[in-house]
Amino acid sequence: MRIIFMGTPDFAVPALVALVEAGHEVVAAYTQPPRPGGRRGKELTPSPVHKEAEVRGIEVRHPVSLKGADEQAAFAALEADIAVVAAYGLILPQAVLDAPRLGCLNIHASILPRWRGAAPIHRAILAGDPTTGITIMQMEAGLDTGPMLATLRTTVDRKTTGELTAELADRGAQLLIGTLRDLAVHRAVRQPDDGVTYAKKIDKTEARLDFTQGAEAVERQVRAFMPVPGAFFELDGERYKVLAAEVVEGIGEPGTTLDDALTVACGVGAIRCGRVQRAGKPAMEAAELLRGRPIPAGTRLG
Repeated sequence: MRIIFMGTPDFAVPALVALVEAGHEVVAAYTQPPRPGGRRGKELTPSPVHKEAEVRGIEVRHPVSLKGADEQAAFAALEADIAVVAAYGLILPQAVLDAPRLGCLNIHASILPRWRGAAPIHRAILAGDPTTGITIMQMEAGLDTGPMLATLRTTVDRKTTGELTAELADRGAQLLIGTLRDLAVHRAVRQPDDGVTYAKKIDKTEARLDFTQGAEAVERQVRAFMPVPGAFFELDGERYKVLAAEVVEGIGEPGTTLDDALTVACGVGAIRCGRVQRAGKPAMEAAELLRGRPIPAGTRLG
């Protein structure tokens, strides 16, 4: 099929690769415009999808908006059979949704209708969901409200957002190819009315560790915000990112260290920090950090 691909982050790249390798003709890749980045934070850095599309000789388009008549006409002029969307980052106007012959499909990283919206993987981990997955959905004007064509599930276990994103990206790409192959026999299923939740965009302030919660919830914060923005606590005005932690037994004032090994009391139980990163420093094991910067028992974090 003639396909328009629309995506931006690493999550979207496996789907683009899978479409090409399955023999589909990707006539254009829509992605977010290059953003300031690089070591100085000033160089314009293309998105992961932008880079992959260029390597594969696919035309890249990165409009700031799709609301204008000219952009919509350019989109329609591609005469695509279908558009595939994976974490693109722009709302698609109705004219864009209607332009491809078979409409637009979305690869969404949850089992809908749970966690519609921008950050479904983070929210699933934070909520302690035992399972999550991928939904291939026919897009419509509402926020992730369209009928479902296919789903797959996976366990969350103790995975971080980074690990779960990589897994769902690969499995979602495989599910997409099978869905496109059997599109003629797939029957779209309306999403149930019950169980709707919304995965609002992550605010960096949410990454501050809240030790008044139970230890399980604090540990979920660590996994949900790994690798970015990184869960953190502050000590003497300096920020420490906690990249890995485990739940352990312990009783004490929430936010207070219980020993010299960076075990921190929570509202219920405690966590032991396993891997930590000081501001401007490389990540290291907590034991290595503590050799150079001891944090004795009884220290109040935050």
